[in-house]
Formats: sequence, C-alpha cells, structure tokens
Amino acid sequence: MKLLIAFAALVTMALAALAGDEVNAAVLKFDSDVGVDGYKFAYDTSNGIRHQESGQLKSIADAAAVVVTGTYTYTAPDGQTITLNYVADENGFHPEGAHLPQI
Repeated sequence: MKLLIAFAALVTMALAALAGDEVNAAVLKFDSDVGVDGYKFAYDTSNGIRHQESGQLKSIADAAAVVVTGTYTYTAPDGQTITLNYVADENGFHPEGAHLPQI
C-alpha cells in the first residue's frame, strides 16, 4: 500500500512539473479515503491539474495485490488538454489517452 501511495505522489509531482506554474498552484479540492482493503483519492489544483485514483485489494492465486485505476488531466504547454486513464494490475501498467501512440 505504501508503494502505491509513493507511486501516486511521484505521478503527482511529474504532472505538476508538466503543468508549469506548480510553485504558485493551490489545491482547490482534496478528498481521500483509505481503508483496509483499498483506497481512493481525488484532487484539483488551481493550475488545472485533476487526478482521481482508487485501489482495491484483490486475491490472485495465493497472493494479494492492489488493482489501481485512475485518471488525470492537465494542460500541456501548447494549450492542449491531456487526459490519461490508467489501470495497474497483476498484468502491469496500462495507460490510455488520445495523446499516446496507438500500437
């Protein structure tokens, strides 16, 4: 669980750097709920970043893992709105977004 929270913080910092005015950005909304078998959080910032994520504990064979789903949106330097949806599960990290190359 701590690893997932650290991952979320890392993604947040990367998005803030992309958004440009991270030094002066203010958190406009922040919701968080952490439980025994999962978590969820959401926040919006004054520089246009929005991030929502949830993780649920899942049994896989003889082990337990957290399956994470989320989405974040920010404005790129060229003014384009970037939205990325993702799932991280036992099969890896799976991002989807119109700005990503299609394979």
